[in-house]
Amino acid sequence: MSDIQSFKQSQKYETFSYLPEMNPEQVRKQVEYIIEQGWNPAVEHSEPENAFGHYWYMWKLPMFGEQSVDTVLAEVEACRQENPGHMVRLIGYDNYAQSQGLAFVVHRG
Repeated sequence: MSDIQSFKQSQKYETFSYLPEMNPEQVRKQVEYIIEQGWNPAVEHSEPENAFGHYWYMWKLPMFGEQSVDTVLAEVEACRQENPGHMVRLIGYDNYAQSQGLAFVVHRG
């Protein structure tokens, strides 16, 4: 339990933000989960000072029907490289519930 961060110590953004930052293998597992659920992955980015706003910039269109974890991770990395200093988050859109099934910050900028 000592790894859980206090809200007052750092900014909290999305799912998992109270836990230590994920390593690449843990991020990969989350992408696998998004694809297994049949959700559509999407990548968004924002300046850290605007990250608490409701709207982030969408990196391309959501990857409708994407089945490749490597393709999704490549888009996350391309977004990070194209927007240095920005926060990058990954979203899994549930097209049946018409909402986000999962959203978490992958890179904190």
